[in-house]
This record gives sequence, C-alpha cells and structure tokens, in this order.
Amino acid sequence: MADESPGDDRTRCSWAGDHPEMRAYHDTEWGVPLHDDRALFEFLCLEGAQAGLSWRTVLLKRDAYRRLFDGFDIEACARITDRRIGELMMDPAIIRNRLKIGSVRDNARAALAAIDEVGSLDALLWSHVDGRTIRNHWRQPGEVPATTAMSDRMSKTLRKRGFRFVGSTICYALMQATGMVDDHLVDCFRHRNPD
Repeated sequence: MADESPGDDRTRCSWAGDHPEMRAYHDTEWGVPLHDDRALFEFLCLEGAQAGLSWRTVLLKRDAYRRLFDGFDIEACARITDRRIGELMMDPAIIRNRLKIGSVRDNARAALAAIDEVGSLDALLWSHVDGRTIRNHWRQPGEVPATTAMSDRMSKTLRKRGFRFVGSTICYALMQATGMVDDHLVDCFRHRNPD
C-alpha cells in the first residue's frame, strides 16, 4: 500500500518511507525513462552493489561512488587497475566488497564491447522491453515481482556478454530504476496511466 506522510499529502509507494533521500529518489528518479549510457551504466553498477543489501545503503553512498569511479565514465572505469581496486577496498565511503568493486571494471569493459557492437548500452538494455516503458498497475507492494521473464532474458544476455552482478533480480531492479518498467503503485502520485 502507498504511504502518506505528515506535511506532504502526496501518496507514495511505501518503500520510499520517511527518509529524505529515499523520498527524493522515489519522487524524481525511480521509474523515469533513462537513455543515457553513462547514467545507465551507473545504475547497472549500483544495482549490483546493492546485492544482498538495501537500496537505501547504496543510495546514501552514491555520491562517494560517483567520486571514486570517475562519475561512472565507462572508458575510465574500464581502465581501473588491480592496484586501484585494492585502494578502493580501503575506502569506507563505499561497500568494500572486492567482487562488487571489480565488477565495475568488468562491466565497463563489457559495456564498451556492447557499444561497439550494437551502438549503445541504451540500445542493448532497452531492447528487452522493445524500447518502450511497460506500465504495470499494481495495487499492493506484494504484487510487484522481483523478477520477470524479461529480466531473466536480460540477465542471460548480459552474462553472455561478460557482465557481472547481473542476476535476474538485479536486472529487474535496474528496469524499475531506469523506467523500463513503471512499477509505481496505482495510488502513488508518480503512477502514470497508459498513454
């Protein structure tokens, strides 16, 4: 069920809660169609960093991630050295998991190869929804799936291309975050009716 908060009469998806950063993210970013390769790459990496953790944990560290990973510039991330990964492991401003940190470099290299082949990361990712947002009409949080057949296919495609931390749940979260699917509950002020 969606949530109303004191001082703000707008109804939101309940996961936004009362935390200001979570609300701002819900209100301005989550579910907005995103077609910029750098921004899509950032979300791909941050969703991978979230694996096993809460989105709030990652969101509160996002500025540090941007600073430490060159604004998620794909080419710069592809050049990260093993030594740099070791340095990043010492920085408490991010999640210090060697596999997750290393996956940023691996994913950047896979993204560059995909861009060379299909023209853009945008084209690769959005091909899984035929380039258009899928608008769902969930009434309760329990109706929102963690994975779908589309996220299964995206995960399989990305893994074959050498991406890491791209399981189906992570891919579905990516699809939600970047507007490939609109999973705002129907009573949320951000829910959009079909065009």
